[in-house]
Amino acid sequence: MNLPYIPHTLKDRQQMLAEVGVKSIEDLITVPEEIRLSSPLNLPSGISEIQLTREIKNFSRQNASLEEYTCFLGAGVYDHFIPAVLEHLASRSEFYTCYTPYQAEASQGTLQVIYEYQTLICNLFKMDVSNASMYDGAASLAEAALMAYRIRKGEKFLVAKTLHPEYYQVLLTYTKPLGIKLIRIPCTPDGTLDLNRLEDEVDGRTTGVIVQNPNFFGYLENMQEIEKIAHKFDSLYIVSCDPVSLGLLSPPGEYNADIAVAEGQSLGSPPYLGGECLGIFTTRKEFLRQMPGRIVGETQDKKGKRAFVLILQTREQHIRRERATSNICTNQALNALRACIYLSCLGKEGLKKVALFCLKNSHYLKEKIENLPGYSSPFSAPFFKEFVIKVPASCEKINQRLLEEKILGGLDLGRFYPELKNHLLFCATEKRTEKEMDKLVSLLGEING
Repeated sequence: MNLPYIPHTLKDRQQMLAEVGVKSIEDLITVPEEIRLSSPLNLPSGISEIQLTREIKNFSRQNASLEEYTCFLGAGVYDHFIPAVLEHLASRSEFYTCYTPYQAEASQGTLQVIYEYQTLICNLFKMDVSNASMYDGAASLAEAALMAYRIRKGEKFLVAKTLHPEYYQVLLTYTKPLGIKLIRIPCTPDGTLDLNRLEDEVDGRTTGVIVQNPNFFGYLENMQEIEKIAHKFDSLYIVSCDPVSLGLLSPPGEYNADIAVAEGQSLGSPPYLGGECLGIFTTRKEFLRQMPGRIVGETQDKKGKRAFVLILQTREQHIRRERATSNICTNQALNALRACIYLSCLGKEGLKKVALFCLKNSHYLKEKIENLPGYSSPFSAPFFKEFVIKVPASCEKINQRLLEEKILGGLDLGRFYPELKNHLLFCATEKRTEKEMDKLVSLLGEING
């Protein structure tokens, strides 16, 4: 059934064709004849709206969500609790449909939200400035590397092998065209960065040192010692962190990070299909003009009232391309709003409680799994909410069995690290109950049996 989406009549089309001097629409097509489709597309015939609705509902019932499944999978995207008030406020139409504000005077509400978001992020990270957010944690880290290169130049970055492997791939994509070398620093048997190897590699040609804390395996790096090594030759210290962990751990500003980034999904956004994501980006005041994206600032209008404006808009949509610091096209406004509401609702003590529950649950779960025959922990460093377990069977077999019981198991680390074949990365957030964790442990015991 043909629906009249295009309002032009046959007469209208003929008049337009005559105006441009051609006989048919085909005369406007420049696709060579030999590669054009010579027969109609093999598509089913149209159906009614009632039938379509029924089909879509049947498809949707095949989806699995975290309302039905228990999640022990982390590795960058996490299943944290989202307060009901957050969903209520974030779904208001004036927020839900907003996009990047281009005309600041017409977007005061959106600009204020972003300003408050920046303020909260600066307080959380103890850094001087935050931008209006970026695509995701990986993009933020890659942009941090480009920014460091503009500031420091140099030939190489020293990158902890304990950095998220997918972040590393994005970092490689961004830096390779510039001829920048990425030297990966291995980890020690306790699951953290090898400080001796880092000290051997750092020199006057080093642009920056890139570290994640808690690292990809969930363990805590010695950030103060790394800072001393990184700044020994005036290299820039770039840190990627879990914002929820800052409810307990020292923030990047307290150990003198030059640039601190993060994935902000855990601040009030659900996992969905591996997203939706939010790139957090903070830095020191002296590097403000090299920061990518843009910033919202507070001022006064001509009547003396509080007002908000976009400032330092260094992306290519706002200034000449050759002067731009990035081509970031959005500020993830809705996700930044969610993070702003989340942090406002929880406050300092609330975020600390969430972090404590994560810490408690993950340590309870690790101890229970380690007591099972055939299961062991290869690393000994302190950890926050994720940890690595060596398993007695293939990761695929274990996770498939868990899926049958509506449990999302750990990440198969063999996908990224061949030396960690048959190792799973488990995560336990504040949402996990003792009953859920005990069920996981019981099933793991049955699998080995």
